[in-house]
Amino acid sequence: MSPPRKTDRTRQGDLLVAMRERSASLSQAQRQVAAAMLDDPEFALRANVDALARRADVSPPTITRFCRALGYSGLREFKLCLAHTLAVGKSTLHRAVKSGDDMETVTHKVLQDAVSALSNLEQHVVPEDLERAATRIARARRVDCYGVGNVSMFMASDAQARFARLGMNCGAYFDAHLQLISAATMGKRDVVLAISYVGRMRSLLQAVEVAREQGALVVAITQPRTPLAALADVVLPVVVPVDRAMRVGTEAYLAQLTYLEILMVGVGLRRGAAAFRKLKRVRQVLKERGSESEPHPVMPSA
Repeated sequence: MSPPRKTDRTRQGDLLVAMRERSASLSQAQRQVAAAMLDDPEFALRANVDALARRADVSPPTITRFCRALGYSGLREFKLCLAHTLAVGKSTLHRAVKSGDDMETVTHKVLQDAVSALSNLEQHVVPEDLERAATRIARARRVDCYGVGNVSMFMASDAQARFARLGMNCGAYFDAHLQLISAATMGKRDVVLAISYVGRMRSLLQAVEVAREQGALVVAITQPRTPLAALADVVLPVVVPVDRAMRVGTEAYLAQLTYLEILMVGVGLRRGAAAFRKLKRVRQVLKERGSESEPHPVMPSA
């Protein structure tokens, strides 16, 4: 099959966005190429065919087929466009936003990228891994959630709050010392949920190693090919483009939050009626006695 005509090619300024939007129409192997390039566009620009193939876990000819699927004659022409995309007319705040965009355009582009990130997440999910994670968490004696860094700490706290609502014995630990204590008291019936997009924090890796030595199952929400992913028993991969402004950007945040929602629903379904009763009781107590209730049960109204 001949490559698409030049008039069908992706406009240079939109290459990264186009790779994400057109990913669903590509073959599985080509989607892996797109994910690898979006994960590290600078590497894609520097690497040769063999290095790109190794990074995406595909054959070298797949790289060429991917480039042609996007309308380029081969990797060389694709890289010329990628170099232009990375160097010209791009905001340091957001890869899709250009200098001079008004707020309506900015809003549209940011929302479209967020929608695309969640849509692409499904392509990287392995249902068997989610099944294993949800089943083991539902049966666990104890589930401890570890996070390091601002976003991961929030995610670990949110995970703890979600599982606690289902009546589970669950903790959240952000301090390296407390993570080690938690890990050292784990057992074969326990689960560690380690959340780190970066996946390279030494203290977190040490705690995960100890938990595994104790026999606990380790579920990691992280990027593929990180040290944390290598240590985990189950990896829920976060594959999003590099954020220009933040180390852990909005799309990574959304992906991690979505995994927590999926896990909570899956675990709740597996724990059944008892979990539903706990959840209902929590809602009732918060409504009647929580700080947001009207009027507040303790503080007199003004």
